[in-house]
Amino acid sequence: MATILKNHYVLAVPDAVTTARFFIDVLGFDSSPVADDGWRFVSKDNLLVMLGTCPDAIPPVELGDHSYFAYLVVDDVDGYYDDIKAKDAATFSVPTSQPWGMREFGLVTPDGHRIMIGQKIDE
Repeated sequence: MATILKNHYVLAVPDAVTTARFFIDVLGFDSSPVADDGWRFVSKDNLLVMLGTCPDAIPPVELGDHSYFAYLVVDDVDGYYDDIKAKDAATFSVPTSQPWGMREFGLVTPDGHRIMIGQKIDE
């Protein structure tokens, strides 16, 4: 069976330029070259997010639980939380150790998409 080598996400947003700025300025992503004006690609480590401008898409706040689009596993969840809170990112939970072996928190993009950030708890 094939091996998954990387994660790439495609996300519909009202304005790809604005959302890309959030990923770059707040979450520490880099901008990647794009061939189309309606798209912005941002990357960090082994992750690429392809942001497509879709002004008529259903706003994430209307999607409820379906507004989650990613669970990112990092090596320093508390440090990442501190970094993004210092940049006034909107979070909906603080780093908390969970019974499933992850320490995690949740954040919200300016568009309303939710992302969980977690770190495996060492035993």
